[in-house]
Amino acid sequence: MTTPARSRSLADPTRRTFLKTAGALGAAAGIEGVLAARRAPALAQGTRIHLLQWVDFIPEGDVEVRRQVAEYGKQANVEVVFETINANDLQARITAAIQSGSGPDIIMMLHNWPHLYAGGLADVGDVCEWKAGDQGGYYPHSEAAARLGKKWLALPYGTGAPLIAYRRSWFAEVGASQPPRTLEEYKKIGIALKAKGKPIGQTLGHTFGDAPAWTYPFTWTFGGAETDPSGKKVVLNSKGTIEAVKWMTAFWKAACDESALAWDDTNNNRAFHANEIAATLNGASIFIFAKRNPDKVKDEKGEPMWQDIAHMAIPDGPHGPTPPYAVAFSHGLMKYSKNQKAAKEFLKWLHGKDAFGKWFEIENGYTVGSTTFWEKHPMWDRVDDALKPFRTSMRGTRMLGYAGPPTAKATEVYTKYVITDMYAKAAQGVAPAEAVRWAECELKKIYEA
Repeated sequence: MTTPARSRSLADPTRRTFLKTAGALGAAAGIEGVLAARRAPALAQGTRIHLLQWVDFIPEGDVEVRRQVAEYGKQANVEVVFETINANDLQARITAAIQSGSGPDIIMMLHNWPHLYAGGLADVGDVCEWKAGDQGGYYPHSEAAARLGKKWLALPYGTGAPLIAYRRSWFAEVGASQPPRTLEEYKKIGIALKAKGKPIGQTLGHTFGDAPAWTYPFTWTFGGAETDPSGKKVVLNSKGTIEAVKWMTAFWKAACDESALAWDDTNNNRAFHANEIAATLNGASIFIFAKRNPDKVKDEKGEPMWQDIAHMAIPDGPHGPTPPYAVAFSHGLMKYSKNQKAAKEFLKWLHGKDAFGKWFEIENGYTVGSTTFWEKHPMWDRVDDALKPFRTSMRGTRMLGYAGPPTAKATEVYTKYVITDMYAKAAQGVAPAEAVRWAECELKKIYEA
């Protein structure tokens, strides 16, 4: 969720902006000087930058961002307002801000939202190309989410790469000493666990991460796709998609907690920590929170639960390895912002190796980098074994809209939760073929209108 051309240098206005503050920095002009000096450029007094992000699933991550924006504010003589809201409320705020022409200067984007809001975003190509050259090049999905043709719509920030968190001892109780290799094996384990009152927990609700990160890969691994490679013709109603919905329906009823239908991205974390479910697709937050709060999160024996948590990828489907879907995060600079130059300088500082590296280590594998540089970070040699799979979990990510490009139309399909609802309808009793036909009609309204 391949690397962009990086020959273009930073734009001249950025150089001039820095030269005005070179005396304060005592370093060369441009972003290279900012990073070398490890301090922010001095900006005009009274400048105010408003940053809006989601509420991080790693609370310490938000604490670190608040520390960093305070540090930047003092160095650059600029006020940085850091606001957080629930991720499921971000799109409503983005829409309202664009329609009103006012709001935060910088807003966190998830998935390929930048394509949907392209008309309201400022060009950040100079910053994007600097980062790609500085930090190893972007993962294909991170670039695809934030770039439209030659235009950069947003600055890639990081990646949320979900894996299945599971209880090792509970799996061992039903004969699974190793993680399952195939979906069929996973279903057998899930059936046995549900019979013991320890089901799989999986949402099919209207929530930003866990539901699409399950339903999109599930469709792909059975051979289904939204569109043909052109992105113009809907091909969802296929044998592969119908088989995916049939299999998922059987799995849901036999192995899953059926009350989880409308869970959001927080419910499964709480259910896992409460010893109510045996496994769930999630980021690293379940493990990290349990490890950092051993007195709060305990297993049924009263022992710290983190010791019993491991992670695995979604098992192989009928056609081989299941392609993952990692959620791309980016920062969109709003076109209506009256402080675009200052906001770019702030983004360069926030995304620089020093500031981002400190935040990256606190995230501990929950949010990984948008560039390949961060796979080589020394942190990975220090993390618990349970977290090591997250190091490369984003590789091979397909994007919304597959087999077509990640267009605004693909984002609209995601925003309306068409693919997720296709599975939810079947789980609630609609015949799989009928659920697929419904989704096909909804996709045609969007892609072929």
